[in-house]
Amino acid sequence: MTYDILGPGALDYLPCQYGTSQLTFRGPKRVLEAPYVAFIGGTQTFGKFIEQPFPLRVEHLTGVTSVNFGQVGAGLDVFARDAVVQGAAHGARVTVVEVLGAANMNNPLYKVHHRRNDRFVWAAKDLRDLYPEVDFAQFNFTHHMLRDLFRLDSVRFEQVLQRLQRVWVRRMNRFLSHLKSPVVLVWFRGPEENVEPADEWSAKIGRGPAFITQSMVDALDEGVGGLVEVLPEVERGEAGSKQGLVFNPLEEAAARAVASPAQHQAAADALRPILDALM
Repeated sequence: MTYDILGPGALDYLPCQYGTSQLTFRGPKRVLEAPYVAFIGGTQTFGKFIEQPFPLRVEHLTGVTSVNFGQVGAGLDVFARDAVVQGAAHGARVTVVEVLGAANMNNPLYKVHHRRNDRFVWAAKDLRDLYPEVDFAQFNFTHHMLRDLFRLDSVRFEQVLQRLQRVWVRRMNRFLSHLKSPVVLVWFRGPEENVEPADEWSAKIGRGPAFITQSMVDALDEGVGGLVEVLPEVERGEAGSKQGLVFNPLEEAAARAVASPAQHQAAADALRPILDALM
């Protein structure tokens, strides 16, 4: 077989914590002594289902300690609230920040869980007024809520989307401006434009991080020392889509949504010369 399907817990993420942070990170745990590179991001940075995520591959390539602060399903809020992550970024020689989606963050329309940013908590009055027929108590996850709002009325959803995108640019620029070390962005892109999306919702949510466009990334001008764009594999196929991933049968659908090991290697290879110049 070209991939491994093992039982629950087959891949040991070596969970660890740093300082007083309530977050659990992927290990192995590192000593936060210079020089090191801090990696801040979501599912791709954490490396869900991946034996060697790109932060670890960067460490192998450069010989410089990589500290993985990735959180599965994270948005910007979880890192903006965490003093330990902020302090680690201040002490890092370079901080690599994954471009995260615009759905999993607090905004004027709805609130998310303070640690699990993919969890929907409650809708603000503006959103309830925009969709008065919707019972928001039925939703647990942001993407499910947004998908249903779009399918209910795509015209009204444009108001939601525009507000999310404006907030994301402001929030991201503010977050990056607070990091004291040089910053490199990593953007895991979705399929190329000539790949037909599965449905209207797939087209709306975007190719890569949810609702992120080129113009939004171009607007990130606060302290960005470099940008690495990780393109999808042109054609992974049934076997290629699972090559090198570690998951059990119940996790197969989720495993298909993450970047492949080849993309993680591409990210590490592209980061190496940028980090060498900034170190």
